Amino acid sequence: MTPRAPQLTIRPVRADEYERLGKLLVAAYAALPGMPQPDEQPAYYAMLADVAGRVARPSLTVFVATNEGGDLLGSIDFIADMRHYGSGGPASEISDAAGVRLLAVDGAFRGQGAGKALTAFCIERARALGKARVVLHTTRAMQTAWAMYEALGFVRFPELDFQQGSLAVFGFQLGLLPG
Repeated sequence: MTPRAPQLTIRPVRADEYERLGKLLVAAYAALPGMPQPDEQPAYYAMLADVAGRVARPSLTVFVATNEGGDLLGSIDFIADMRHYGSGGPASEISDAAGVRLLAVDGAFRGQGAGKALTAFCIERARALGKARVVLHTTRAMQTAWAMYEALGFVRFPELDFQQGSLAVFGFQLGLLPG
């Protein structure tokens, strides 16, 4: 008998989950080898922890993945209007795209497909909104995410690269229009 894959639910984060999700994001990013630590980039980690602040931004929805037991597995920020993307570089000037940011999965649940499911959910949401592409940023410290994005068809978009302190941040895009 083949074990069945865990059932995931993807939905907008609830207000009672903001603090817990913020802690999950901070822990997930701080655990990445080569990622600057909270004391090195306190403003960045404060932004990760501030789920309520991100949810309040126009055109941004924080989606979470939960399992059958209701555990919070991870999250992703979906930005329907790139003017509200909120990272460095010229990404906010792209008019035909949706963006995804801040993908994170709780260390206890990595490798179970939550990150891929959250990303695929956002790709389909962008497609349903008639967007031509999905844009995102990642770093060399995020090797698992980088490989997953490439496997999903994302390609480098160097025009969006920027530096965040000492950290090089790399742009990617996925075309959605039929070719």
